Amino acid sequence: MKKYYELNVAGLKRDLQLFPITPDLQIAAFILFGDVELTEACARELLKKAPAYDIMLTAEAKSIPLIYEMARQSGQDNYIVARKGPKLYMEDVISTEVDSITTEAKQKLFLGKKEVEAIRGKRVLIVDDVISTGESLAAMEKLIAVAGGEVAGKLAVLAEGDAIDRPDITVLEPLPLFDGEGNVK
Repeated sequence: MKKYYELNVAGLKRDLQLFPITPDLQIAAFILFGDVELTEACARELLKKAPAYDIMLTAEAKSIPLIYEMARQSGQDNYIVARKGPKLYMEDVISTEVDSITTEAKQKLFLGKKEVEAIRGKRVLIVDDVISTGESLAAMEKLIAVAGGEVAGKLAVLAEGDAIDRPDITVLEPLPLFDGEGNVK
């Protein structure tokens, strides 16, 4: 049984460990945390593909290093993170529900008044590490609409499964799904 998938992205090679979702379905875990070289390279390549935008938005937590690095490389001094829970310092919170393939239970994403004001009337670039079911994207799009912003584009390092064929997203590479034995589906 195969336990790893060799990924080539942004000029770098990484071996991604496979994890079962069901007995007949495995996914390759793409984690940017702790990999500065990969984060910098992916940010650079995504910025080359980015449409015109005013501010970037991502969902907490795995893509935070990526959006930070994209903001740093592009000279932006601000980006927005949709939080998984409301914080005491967040006023006039708005939220939406998301059902992600990598999280067991339904989650919510939250923005506070400060973030809503930063989005209102702006072109917002959605940034993610991996797009799979598209649930996180849909939740972020809903938050942008409620906040009065406009989606400028949707970027991710990888598209997985059915997301590979989505014409509305821009990614660096496809990421296949795997059967129970670790073979590409």
